[in-house]
Amino acid sequence: MNSIDDFVLRLSKKRNTSVIKNPYLDPALANNLRVYLNAIDQLNYKPVLLVGEALGFKGGGLTGIPFSSGQIFERFEHPFLEQIRPDLVIENMESENTATIVWEYLSERRITPLCWNAFPFHPHPKGNRFKNRAPTAKEMKSGARYLRSLQALFQIDTIVGVGNKGAQCAKKAFPDKDILAVRHPSYGGKRDFIQGLDEILFSRR
Repeated sequence: MNSIDDFVLRLSKKRNTSVIKNPYLDPALANNLRVYLNAIDQLNYKPVLLVGEALGFKGGGLTGIPFSSGQIFERFEHPFLEQIRPDLVIENMESENTATIVWEYLSERRITPLCWNAFPFHPHPKGNRFKNRAPTAKEMKSGARYLRSLQALFQIDTIVGVGNKGAQCAKKAFPDKDILAVRHPSYGGKRDFIQGLDEILFSRR
């Protein structure tokens, strides 16, 4: 795997199951991810890599972009979002809590990380694609391979696990790296998430 196109193609080959939906089977969503990653690649600095849990059915499962939702492109005036929006196909303008908190934070501070997940697909209860579930240990192990490929592609130095699953996956994927961690912003974790990221992003400059 030596290019963004190769990486996206690899993701798009995974089949759906009764408990996993792969949004990248949709060419439009696969291209959304390609647009996103190419724009990250064009930044004039190495971004921080934020590793969350998995795509949600209201968020990345509809946009193809981790830590996003259709609604963030309407709500937030972040230069990065405004840059990529014309090249995206977004048919559903759902709001998703985690994406909203994350991009509210990023918009206020005008920073752009590389967002990814421990499991890069949408895990859901059997037969119900309109709910989320936590990825299993086996799914996170498979997700770590994609995470390593992404890190190699972008040569990221600073990796931050968002929530327990994100931190666990990052530590397993990179046992020799110093993995940082912040609380997941959902379920009352917004304040700690903001404080943790502020300490990582601004105290290290």
